[in-house]
Amino acid sequence: MPTRNRGPHPNDARLFGEKYHPALRAATDDLCWLLGRGYGADSALQLVGNRYRLNKRQRMAVGRSSASAEAVARRKGRQVLLSELAGRRVAIDGFNLLILLESAFGGGLVLQGRDGTYRDLAGVHGTYKNVQHTVPALKLVGEALREASEVVWYFDAPVSNSGRLKTMLRELSEAEGYGWEILLVNNPDKELIALPDEVVVVSSDSWILDDGGSWCNLGRELLGEGKGLEL
Repeated sequence: MPTRNRGPHPNDARLFGEKYHPALRAATDDLCWLLGRGYGADSALQLVGNRYRLNKRQRMAVGRSSASAEAVARRKGRQVLLSELAGRRVAIDGFNLLILLESAFGGGLVLQGRDGTYRDLAGVHGTYKNVQHTVPALKLVGEALREASEVVWYFDAPVSNSGRLKTMLRELSEAEGYGWEILLVNNPDKELIALPDEVVVVSSDSWILDDGGSWCNLGRELLGEGKGLEL
């Protein structure tokens, strides 16, 4: 079993301690306001980051936590609860969900966005390595979605080791009877957005939530309330 852990960044305890909460939340308020008035996400984040003197990681957290009020309302209007997934077709944004769960299980920073989703600050950066919490995270998802009529995982084919991860999921699915289909595609976001609305997408990716159809906030439902830092 891997001993690696997708745990906290060494500076997160300081960068996201209570001392910085007022500035981080004010920056998030300002960014949400600017997004609601049509400002570009990158330029608006630079503006608020400079105003509150946030470093790169703090800016990333503010950016991932923010959304305009209109975007939040649209996203919530298409949200499907875990309790409503029995008999439904489900498509999973693979790395998005898996890395969130791995990070949370390892004690990494989890953010609660203004749209209610949980997000992490980890990412794969071109390569993926499974950690000691990978299999427990996958089993948690598998048990939660047993009643779905179909579960398809979408992973980024260009990411190194995605093929090995696909093999791991296939073997786990066969052993546990999950009935998963695992796809490696060049652009999962594009594929997931193009799915028909009767397919419920599991993701916290802002682009997917804005341009796709029905979706489930599965990461938060599995981890439970109060697990994310709310900015």
